[in-house]
Amino acid sequence: MKTSASKAGAGFRQSKWSKLVWIVPVVIVVAAAAVIASRWFLDSAAGQDFLSQYSGHSRAAEGTPAGFPWWLQWQHFFNLFLIVLIVRAGWMVRTQQTPEAYWTRTVGPRSRQNPPAKMSIYLWLHYSLGTLWILNGVVFYVLLFSTGHWKRVVPGGWEIFPNAISAGLQYLSLNWPMESAWNSYNALQLLAYFVTIFIAAPLAIITGIRLSSLWRNNWKINRFYPIEAARAVHLPVMFYFVLFIFVHVVLVFTTGMRRNLNYMFSSQGQDTVNWIGFWIFVVAAIIVVLGWIAARPLFMQSAAQLTGKVTRR
Repeated sequence: MKTSASKAGAGFRQSKWSKLVWIVPVVIVVAAAAVIASRWFLDSAAGQDFLSQYSGHSRAAEGTPAGFPWWLQWQHFFNLFLIVLIVRAGWMVRTQQTPEAYWTRTVGPRSRQNPPAKMSIYLWLHYSLGTLWILNGVVFYVLLFSTGHWKRVVPGGWEIFPNAISAGLQYLSLNWPMESAWNSYNALQLLAYFVTIFIAAPLAIITGIRLSSLWRNNWKINRFYPIEAARAVHLPVMFYFVLFIFVHVVLVFTTGMRRNLNYMFSSQGQDTVNWIGFWIFVVAAIIVVLGWIAARPLFMQSAAQLTGKVTRR
């Protein structure tokens, strides 16, 4: 006869959390091995030669503006707020078998070609926040190129790649590369921001539109852009954003927290070190957490009813 302990153990082994028993130790061992290997290489003669040739810095183009303007700080917060909730809503759409509520469009023209759209309320939230994210992105691109700040996030030559490897090895060795983000990012930062802004974000938008109810099944372009291709790209892009945010936050707090948070929230045109940016970050984090809590059918219903009808399960 099975004891309660054995039953609990069997239940844990069948749960999704049981995988963490193996994943966490493996991750720790791999991370420790990476730190040891990178330190060994950088301390070797070959590693020292590599560092002397490629320091990890990026070469700022002439006329590249320094500092972080107010609009970039606002964009940073608003983008973080939106992307966190977009990821949450998208994951709920993917994992929730029976939605708690549905949204049905009740505005706009209806016809056989344009029937009323019905979807889970999390999918409605995903689309709605995605629309705001796209509009915010348009504003960001306009400001980025009109102010010259695009030069800070676009590589200026092929040497960016060996320098990015150098910066990555320095991060892995826990001997952080020299920081000068006020004037220019290091090579790895620059590549990460370039990929995020000019590759990952457009891919998220293009594949998201293909998966949305705005797309018509009778369009001829479907032959060249099947929905299966969009699905195959959209989810990995979401994982990329999750990984980027995680690594970004970790490095912000481990490579000079107060200065980095001032860059992001309250530099006020000066490269200063104080606690202002930290406390603004705390407020911003609270707002994101409140948004996460509010992203539930109970709280979303009032907003969703402005554009359609909400029915509970």
